[in-house]
Amino acid sequence: MKINTQLQLENEKVILYPLQEKDFDDLFAVAADPKIWEQHPNKNRWKMEVFKTFFDGAIQSKGAYKIVDIASGNTIGCTRFYGHNENENEILIGYTFYATACWGKGFNHAVKTLMLNYIFQFVSKVYFHVGAANLRSQIAIGRLKATKIKEQEVTYFGELPKLNYIYNLSKAEWQQKES
Repeated sequence: MKINTQLQLENEKVILYPLQEKDFDDLFAVAADPKIWEQHPNKNRWKMEVFKTFFDGAIQSKGAYKIVDIASGNTIGCTRFYGHNENENEILIGYTFYATACWGKGFNHAVKTLMLNYIFQFVSKVYFHVGAANLRSQIAIGRLKATKIKEQEVTYFGELPKLNYIYNLSKAEWQQKES
């Protein structure tokens, strides 16, 4: 079954708009902060030419979203669905980043809840790739009750492979957490 990963998704805190070419400047204005990428496998993504590769991959994925804070109307980050495996009934969520002003304010939880509630209508498992040195993201994924299942080298679009931790969350685990 083909999943529509280009729907606008919204809750009381954020709107996820399908990423478009015209979003580059707004998104780069957020991504140009080196602090965002300190723990990330690609620490240079704050540079325009490196971010352009990331952005091009996001557009080509046809599963990327621009994250907008409803309260301010500002673009605050990006995330995406990718790697849908219909035979295994699974998908990945990742490539997520937020403006530093949004850290610790519930945006990641709001975004991931929105995405998980949507995607678990179609799949039974979600995986997350998290950089091995990205403690901030590891903690955030742990709060969703996802479980680290392995470590592997992951090749991001247009980049060299980097060590990532792979986390898993099943539909049953998510439904139990949400009830």
